[in-house]
Amino acid sequence: MCRNSIKILSRVPSGELSFCSECGVYHLEFNNIYLELKQSEFKQFKDYIINIEIDYWENKYACAKVQRKIPIPSMQSNLVLMFKREEIKELQALFNLENRTGISVLNLKDIDYTFILN
Repeated sequence: MCRNSIKILSRVPSGELSFCSECGVYHLEFNNIYLELKQSEFKQFKDYIINIEIDYWENKYACAKVQRKIPIPSMQSNLVLMFKREEIKELQALFNLENRTGISVLNLKDIDYTFILN
């Protein structure tokens, strides 16, 4: 990875999207997923994420015993990435480069932690 020529394009609590002008590759870090995408792959992935039918997938897998019900297929036939509605919304926010309002500060609701007062 080219450290000096990387520019962060967008950031959300679960990850960030950056671009390396030296090698022309987009870097997507999201939770425990890291993708390096060329320009054509980036456009295709972005279009897929922006247009994903969240309600359709949640209804289709409504009876499934998994928490993450929204699939994103990969080129590898036996690998499918599964996401929750909130995670898809964050991914969509990462790719919404035209209408971004800057990097936001975390709210208490954004922190997934059970706080117990003794």
